[in-house]
Amino acid sequence: MQEVWIVEAFVMEIAGLATCVEPMFITTKEYCRLYLTDRTPEFFIQVTVEDLLRQQAALDREADAEGLRRRKFSDPFLERTVIQEKIAEKLLERDTLLLHGSTVAVDGQAYLFTAPCGTGKSTHTRLWLELFGDRAVMVNDDKAFLQLRQDGVWAYGSPWAGKHGIGNNISVPLKGICFLQRGVQNEISKALPEKWLPELIHQCFLPEGQDSSLVRQLAERIPLWEMFCTKDPQAAVVAYEAMAI
Repeated sequence: MQEVWIVEAFVMEIAGLATCVEPMFITTKEYCRLYLTDRTPEFFIQVTVEDLLRQQAALDREADAEGLRRRKFSDPFLERTVIQEKIAEKLLERDTLLLHGSTVAVDGQAYLFTAPCGTGKSTHTRLWLELFGDRAVMVNDDKAFLQLRQDGVWAYGSPWAGKHGIGNNISVPLKGICFLQRGVQNEISKALPEKWLPELIHQCFLPEGQDSSLVRQLAERIPLWEMFCTKDPQAAVVAYEAMAI
């Protein structure tokens, strides 16, 4: 266990939920700095040593299930993951899902690309940023929150923005979700929900025992796409021209 500093609590807001966090590590507040707020908290999180041990064990089980090598994560990383999951679980009560993917917005509309790690999600969305320049902004490069509302589904940024921390504290209406695959040429087509729903459920954070009804509602309300793509800039053109219609 790394050295624990005496750290003051802070309040941050994600997808409309103001949460007071009592962290163990001084770096946690800095990590969440873009989401700090003066709002009165509605939810409280106190991270403990037991939380860190449970989180490491859960990551070990996940690695075993996916056939990956186990890794010993740093305590500050485990703390941030504990906070992420506690907030994600609370936000399920507000029809809000945490989805693993890279989310980019163009002209005020968000497009989310999801796939297993290492497929090239971040590489693809960076092509969008290069192609559209000032018209484009990264919402979140790893873990966006999707809120199902009466006026549509909205994508929210979060502190958990991938290893490069690329994202913004913004909310944007979601235009589409694309299941990305590597290919030798750029091809995109409408995705069949019955084919891709299991993968969508897998990429969402759902606590053990939580039903997947909210994910199913998401799949019914947002157009789903599947794409084989290269690393060529033309991939962004092909994806945008299909999904923006």
